[in-house]
Amino acid sequence: MNVKEYNTGRKPLLGQDNNALVMLIAINALIFVALNFLLIVYYLSYQDNATARIFFNKQILDWFVLPASTEKLITRPWTLITSMFTHYDVWSLISTLLWLWGFGYILQDLAGNKKLLPIYLYGGFAGAVCFLLSIHLIPAFYQNIVLTPSLLGGGAAVMAVAVATTTLAPDYRIFPLINGGIPLWVLTLIFVAIDYATIASTSGGYAIAHLAGGAIGFIFIRQLRKGNDWSIWMINLVDWIDNLFNPEKKEKPQKEKLFYRASGKPYQKTSNLTQQRLDEILDKINVQGYHMLTDEEKDFLKRASREEL
Repeated sequence: MNVKEYNTGRKPLLGQDNNALVMLIAINALIFVALNFLLIVYYLSYQDNATARIFFNKQILDWFVLPASTEKLITRPWTLITSMFTHYDVWSLISTLLWLWGFGYILQDLAGNKKLLPIYLYGGFAGAVCFLLSIHLIPAFYQNIVLTPSLLGGGAAVMAVAVATTTLAPDYRIFPLINGGIPLWVLTLIFVAIDYATIASTSGGYAIAHLAGGAIGFIFIRQLRKGNDWSIWMINLVDWIDNLFNPEKKEKPQKEKLFYRASGKPYQKTSNLTQQRLDEILDKINVQGYHMLTDEEKDFLKRASREEL
């Protein structure tokens, strides 16, 4: 795969509609703010901070994180999803969001805006399932199940995004001013090393969860290259919900495509170089990815770049 063909020159914008990266960052940040606000309320309600923390964990936090015990999980199955968005430590949140921004931004540039959220959710869910399986199937983990901390944070989900991005374009260059750029796989290697250094003292189940997240990111891209897009059903579901709450939403009318005869090759369509046409193609790249362009649209981009439109 030639990485250069994905360099569209059109980067995802912070303020654009339905930006999956901004949405994921916002959800993680909002849950963090809400949990810490409640924690402050608990601190003000008890004379002893240790007692306040115990009651906060039992009455609030435990309903968001994924418990190692199946008895607790049965009563709160939604934690399979909420745990991947839950942080109460500020440094854990900052680390997650920085890596998510770095890899998610590149993934949006390469594959469009609609692949990031499915990969994040697939990675987080796979990490949660493998965390539970490892705790109950590995004897060394099961013996210490009472001491095993609950799973929380977006580590497995971000690992899926990182591995998926690297699998898609391992030679993608970052910081181009530094000796022609640093390959993306180097950044991923640094991320994996830091990730496992920080979770080594937490739980072996955490490490397995992150490995599972990385594996699902790799498999997702491999299947995508074979024509099996695992994100289609999720995208259709989100669109259905969006249309459900926006009944007046209408699809943009498709402009009639005109074909002109020319003295060159028969049936060759040549579009006029207009800014409006260029914006339409760049928007399509942002949503669907460069690989979804037609030959005519790719030719238009080359002509536009030569004439500096």
